[in-house]
Amino acid sequence: MTHAPFSVVAPLYRLLTGALSLVAPLWLSCRRNNGKEDAARLRERYGLTDRARPAGPVVWCHGASVGEAQTLLTLIATLTARGQTVVLTTGTVTSAALMADRLPAGAIHQYLPLDHGRWVRRFLTHWRPHLVVWSESELWPNTLAEIAVRGIPLYLANARLSDRALRGWRRWPGFARRVMSHFTAVLAQSPEDARRFATLGASDVRALGNLKLAAPALPAHEADVTALKAAIGARPCWLAASIHPGEDAIVAEIHAGLRAQFPDLLTVVAPRHPPKAEAMGATFAARGLAVAYRSRREPVTSGTAIYIADTLGELGALYRACDLVIMGKSFAVGGGQNPAEPAKLGCAVICGPDMSNFRELTAAMAEAGALTNVNSLAELSAAVAHLLGDPAARRRQGQAGAAFMASGDTALSATLTILEPHLTNPIDCG
Repeated sequence: MTHAPFSVVAPLYRLLTGALSLVAPLWLSCRRNNGKEDAARLRERYGLTDRARPAGPVVWCHGASVGEAQTLLTLIATLTARGQTVVLTTGTVTSAALMADRLPAGAIHQYLPLDHGRWVRRFLTHWRPHLVVWSESELWPNTLAEIAVRGIPLYLANARLSDRALRGWRRWPGFARRVMSHFTAVLAQSPEDARRFATLGASDVRALGNLKLAAPALPAHEADVTALKAAIGARPCWLAASIHPGEDAIVAEIHAGLRAQFPDLLTVVAPRHPPKAEAMGATFAARGLAVAYRSRREPVTSGTAIYIADTLGELGALYRACDLVIMGKSFAVGGGQNPAEPAKLGCAVICGPDMSNFRELTAAMAEAGALTNVNSLAELSAAVAHLLGDPAARRRQGQAGAAFMASGDTALSATLTILEPHLTNPIDCG
């Protein structure tokens, strides 16, 4: 297979994104009508804002969605504690809502402008960042090029490159090299990620470890945790966290199969996307399982089999109340959800066969005794039954997870060391 050279791909990309000025209003309108855009802040997608720029240096951090933004929170908190102003951009309504509650004083949330040169320039001209830190692997070529033109130091932190993303970039090797050349350095999660970025043309690549491990534990209100524990009581309980459509049927089957061994079993289900809760509830009801919804404030009674936690931002409370967790997106859809979050809170964690988005992390956690990998429904059922029936084994795995997570502080300190020259001697790149 032949590859199109950069001289063809880059102008074609610029031409296509240039057409955004014609189609963006309609596209954003459709997304707004579907609840995927914030109607009150659509101007930010064009690089406009109502927020004044604070005096002094500004660090621009970007995380695509909830997971990436949360990964940056510890770094952002450290920067703001030093008196730095941080502008955090994300691209989703969900992430904006969470960041409104979790960003420290001195940090400002904005939506990322669409990848159109004029709109990105507006953003850069207004905020005049002296340092840019992006998280993971959402790379927008026009935006990166505009940052580079202004000579702003640009770092890709906690960088990860999935199998799928690597295959995509390899189709356009010249284009990939050009995009990678914009980064001052790529700070990779693992040696394998570092190797992948290097093969794409990144010149300064360093494997520092996973910033997700340094992220603070997910927050929770003590009253919510107390209430959840009281609702669970002495019943055997497990949590299916961040599950996707298709995995509800798997959870229903596992629950039904375990009732003979655990007659009063309670299964807590946290959908990745709360709007999917009603359809998932129908799946459970079809199996004859009594369902209660958290969003409706329905109580957990002795007859409740499935408690659907269809609320936003409450995984921290759920992980503190349920010490046995299976990770969604690893049994259907594929790729997995972040197992570090429940491990940090001492949960025993079970993952399905497809954790490709967290391959190195999952392997390291399994090696440390902090995670159980299963490859079939039979293995999943056996693993849940074993850990429900053996509190000591559940506690040992949870303790191993908490100890493993403590190692993430190294990645944070190494990242800060690399960024330090730009923090102590900021250059005005406006």
